[in-house]
Amino acid sequence: MIGRILEGYCTGLRVLVGLLTIALAFPVAAQVLARYTGIIPVYLWTEELATFIFVWIVMIGSMIAVWDGTHFNVEVIPEAKSGLGSLLQNGFVLVLLFLFGALFAWYGIEYTKFGSIQNSVMLQANMAITHVSVPLAGLTWALFAAYRLAQAIGAYRLRETTS
Repeated sequence: MIGRILEGYCTGLRVLVGLLTIALAFPVAAQVLARYTGIIPVYLWTEELATFIFVWIVMIGSMIAVWDGTHFNVEVIPEAKSGLGSLLQNGFVLVLLFLFGALFAWYGIEYTKFGSIQNSVMLQANMAITHVSVPLAGLTWALFAAYRLAQAIGAYRLRETTS
């Protein structure tokens, strides 16, 4: 049940990152047209908008990568051969990922509060729009890591009972 909810959440994130990538094309295209062709005047707000969208794409992309198990994973030692060794290797990475996610979520709240008292220069948008991506990403990393850790422990227990 929880797995399907988290899978649905990740699917929503995938759709959102796709839409944001499409949306990013418009301010970037306007910048290119303005700078290199002179067809349209230079609008500085397009640069801010592109930056805001890009921040969200990066943060959502990191959330998706955590779900897929392709982020925060560096293979320094060879893959473990035993079930317990594999659980310890993957579990160590997932516990660290959970802890870093929790730290990002906790300290990201203050970061978002700091952003909420600032406005961007050109768009006059509240900076909390981008700052809130940090605690949201941290919370998502922690959730995904905890779920993947529970899955790994369950798979190890199942393997041990069937052998």
